[in-house]
Amino acid sequence: MKEPCVYMMASKRNGTIYAGVTGQPIKRFYEHREGLVPGFSKQYGCKMLVWYEIHNTMISAITREKQIKAGSRADKLALIESFNPE
Repeated sequence: MKEPCVYMMASKRNGTIYAGVTGQPIKRFYEHREGLVPGFSKQYGCKMLVWYEIHNTMISAITREKQIKAGSRADKLALIESFNPE
């Protein structure tokens, strides 16, 4: 079953942040953690799930992902801290 989700992975606390969107969050988070897919998150070691948001449609998830990616690093950190203060 598809579950549209926007998420952010990090290399460590206040480290490199990767924002993405997926329809299969559990599978995708596993792929990041294990480094199974080449790309930015593997190259920079973004293996920790630090934030996620479930959406009703993939279109709304993609729109939200673009909004997050267009924001500043400070905006991303504030979003992460509000969801996951530790």
